[in-house]
This record gives sequence, C-alpha cells and structure tokens, in this order.
Amino acid sequence: MAFLTGLQCRECGREYPVEPLNVCDFCFGPLEVVYDYDGIARVISRERIASGPLSMWRYQDLLPVDGKNAVDINAGFTPLIKSKNLGKLLGLDNLYIKNDSVNPSYSIKHRVVAVAATKALEFGFETL
Repeated sequence: MAFLTGLQCRECGREYPVEPLNVCDFCFGPLEVVYDYDGIARVISRERIASGPLSMWRYQDLLPVDGKNAVDINAGFTPLIKSKNLGKLLGLDNLYIKNDSVNPSYSIKHRVVAVAATKALEFGFETL
C-alpha cells in the first residue's frame, strides 16, 4: 500500500486521491491505480516476493491494498502447465497455460474479488 500514490483517469488523465472511486467525475473514464515505481524498485525484490505466502498475497506489496487484514479466499498461486502439443503447433518451445480452474470456483475472478473486498474493508464498508 505504501507504493499506491493515487488514481488517474485512463481517458483524460485527471488525478484523484485514493478514495472509493472507479470512474472519472469529468469524463466518466475508468480510473487506474498510480504507483510509485521508483519506490517499488528500491524496496521490492524477487527474493522478497518469493519469500511470501503461497498465494496471491505474496504480491501484496504490489497490490493497491494494505494487506494487513487481507480477505484470503485461497485464490491465486495456480499452476502453469507446459503445453507441449499446442506449443509445437504454434512453433513455441516454451508455451505455458495458467490453470485457474484450481481456484475455489474455477475462475480468474477470485484475485480481483479478494483485492476489492480487502480494499472495501480498508475504506470502512460493511457490505459489498
């Protein structure tokens, strides 16, 4: 969370503080998270990430949440499966496919929901 600096409209570039918004007040464009990439480069390393839990929360330093009270639904850290036949067909020696079917409801949505629910709690929401 320390690396989250604000929100910025993808369409018009307007900037906003970190608050529960998802669209620009001016043009209704989607807001994206803005990070302090220099700060990330100074602090985050492959070793630091690798030493984290075997879940999506090993990347919590790179997510737009504090993470202290993370909503953990055992999502993420799904396996990569080498696709030999499809790789051969496409002329690729190292084609891997992410198997998100091992997530709780066989979906990629768990990561987004876990981060969104965690952020909602940080903002003080009581219901989603």
